[in-house]
Amino acid sequence: MGISFKVTSKCTKTRARTGRLQTPHGLIETPVFMPVGTQATVKTLDPLELKQIGAEIILSNTYHLYLRPGSELIEEAGGLHSFMNWPKPILTDSGGFQVFSLGALNKITEDGVRFQSHIDGSYHYLQPEDSIRVQNQLGADIIMVFDECAPYPCDYSYAKKAMERTHRWAKRSLQAHQRPDDQALFGIVQGAFYGDLRQESARFLGDLDLPGYGIGGLSVGEPKPIMYEMLEETIPEMPEDKPRYLMGVGSPDCLIEGVIRGVDMFDCVLPTRIARHGKAMTSLGPVIIKNARYAKDFNPLDQNCSCYTCQNYSRSYLRHLFKAKEVLGARLLSYHNLYFLIELMSNLRQAIKDNNVLSFKDKFFARYSANTSPVTD
Repeated sequence: MGISFKVTSKCTKTRARTGRLQTPHGLIETPVFMPVGTQATVKTLDPLELKQIGAEIILSNTYHLYLRPGSELIEEAGGLHSFMNWPKPILTDSGGFQVFSLGALNKITEDGVRFQSHIDGSYHYLQPEDSIRVQNQLGADIIMVFDECAPYPCDYSYAKKAMERTHRWAKRSLQAHQRPDDQALFGIVQGAFYGDLRQESARFLGDLDLPGYGIGGLSVGEPKPIMYEMLEETIPEMPEDKPRYLMGVGSPDCLIEGVIRGVDMFDCVLPTRIARHGKAMTSLGPVIIKNARYAKDFNPLDQNCSCYTCQNYSRSYLRHLFKAKEVLGARLLSYHNLYFLIELMSNLRQAIKDNNVLSFKDKFFARYSANTSPVTD
């Protein structure tokens, strides 16, 4: 089915595990964080820098690439790998989340979703078969079924109907998939914030025997303890021998808590989005580099980090770049934030192998919570 996955070690005190995910474009060590390249680019960074950072797989967005420049053009260019000059694995989402969150005047039917483009207001109709066709044209290693993401909050009746529609769309997505030999189709568990629905969804999709499974509909505004509770309800019902992908999650605390509960894959725009606004993730907690306190701080952004940014530039210089509105500031902080998360995942993999992931968590947060950096100017 395009990929193979093998669990290589387990923590005896938690559900955390390491694995090896083989794809047509390379091997991925899990748990892994995937930088997001929404429009066939990770904002402000080029593929060479992503390789230097240690990115093993990146995510691109079906909805955005369908609207611009169009999947037919990308297919003509040789597929997404060739088009964006990224030789390593790629995952494309189904576009479902963006259709529901970005498109105006959405109308959901059993057949699909009619929506307005956020770019020019034009109307489009997207069915599961369309999403799969577009993803087949894009040519990513891992593609996702088309699903309905219920909002937070929502009542039980709505959550159940959305979950059941997602299941029917998953079957249609599987039937429409034309490239099973080199593209792995992942299902998406839904059920909103109801444990019994989450379990039902996990079991239903598990019976389809897909090569991997996403956990959707979380990190959509709910309190983090609710997300963790849903993971605890869901993951025990998911296949043990398939990769588990928590969609749209990327803060350090959620990565660690997700890994402890058995998640293998994560993605999020968070590290690059906050970087563009001057916020860095560091081993001592978040740093808002535009703060006046850093004007004469000639120390590295993070003394415990060995990334290019921290090895070559001071907090004072980075602050100057943001105050002067120079794009290099966003680039350097994006580089650092992605390096920070990818290094975090590497350290988590080692902690799992050493069977001390809970100790790692305690030590990480003892340092990470030691520093706060409120905006002062």
